[in-house]
Amino acid sequence: MKFDFTYYNPTKIIFGVDSLNHLEEELNRFGSNVLLAYGGGSIKRIGLYDKVVEILKQSHKNIIELAGIMPNPTYNKVLEGANLVRNHRIDLILAVGGGSVIDCAKAISACAYSPEKDPWNAYWIDYKPVSHQVVPIGTILTMVGTGSEMNGGSVITNEEEKLKKGRVFSANLYPSFSILNPEWTYSVPKYQMVSGIFDIMSHLMEQYFSGTDDNVSDYLIEGLLKNLIVNTKKALQNPQDYEARSNIMWNATLALNTLVGCGKEQDWEVHSIEHQLGAYTNCAHGMGLAAISIPYYKMIYPYGLDKFVRFAREVWNIDGEGKAKESIALEGIAALQEFIVSSGMTTTLRELGTTEEMLPLIAESTDLGGYYKSLTHADILKILKECY
Repeated sequence: MKFDFTYYNPTKIIFGVDSLNHLEEELNRFGSNVLLAYGGGSIKRIGLYDKVVEILKQSHKNIIELAGIMPNPTYNKVLEGANLVRNHRIDLILAVGGGSVIDCAKAISACAYSPEKDPWNAYWIDYKPVSHQVVPIGTILTMVGTGSEMNGGSVITNEEEKLKKGRVFSANLYPSFSILNPEWTYSVPKYQMVSGIFDIMSHLMEQYFSGTDDNVSDYLIEGLLKNLIVNTKKALQNPQDYEARSNIMWNATLALNTLVGCGKEQDWEVHSIEHQLGAYTNCAHGMGLAAISIPYYKMIYPYGLDKFVRFAREVWNIDGEGKAKESIALEGIAALQEFIVSSGMTTTLRELGTTEEMLPLIAESTDLGGYYKSLTHADILKILKECY
């Protein structure tokens, strides 16, 4: 099977313990007015806020702050940021935090000078291109998982409409630069750390479980999955294992900087279901993915049997000698489930604040898709009930 593609990624990655030393150099490429966007205050607790502000002042930047960006950023927060961009003629949005802060920054940049009367419908519902003026984005990453530091993705929740939608913007909304220091992830609570880890794993599996060809991307994904499994165990034993946290951080970036998706049609139905779960519960994204994945893969594996057999053998080292393909595939899914449980990830929707009354609402509002099997709303409801 032939898939042509063009690969381009304009984001500059600066990685390591001394990476913040390069911030001033990057700031010098932009104008004077900087919107400093961040979340609930963790960057202040770890001392990063003070360091960033000091560098901004040394670089003679005017600082306008947008604080309080939530784990599932809302469209109202995007509009608040867009107003600040226009009112202060912002030259650079500097997003300091995890993927939610970076996603919000991209959305702000897209909406600030939009000619559309309703940017939400234009960009997150109708997926119109963003061809107007946008504001450059820089990022300083403190929590890994989304890969947003090196892609055009932006997942935003519209609270009024009970919709959580992901949009992949073109290269004009990729961060101009991203600064990654694994030490800044040390203070992330275990719950958030493993949530981010499963988000990484899910990104890889969403791309992997598609196609029937011999594809370079599949080999890359298998290597990244094995790396993630090994280093998750190390990080759980010692959260300040720099090598393990470095591997996880770079793994997250590679998982969704579009490289391993080259030549792949991809799936993304687990994410579609979780987005609507998040719209109703505001749960941690990776934990929702962990709860949904096992019943989803048990439903679709017969339709992509050979790939699930390969997953079991290559990622989980399942010995398939003398076994039927179905048995090997199910052993691979069972190994994934054991990883979820042993890592302290969520296995039921009830743990995430879901009620039975929500299940049909979530199912009916989920975008239909899937690669090996195209789901119906009834299929989604069955999956939700099985992991409730």
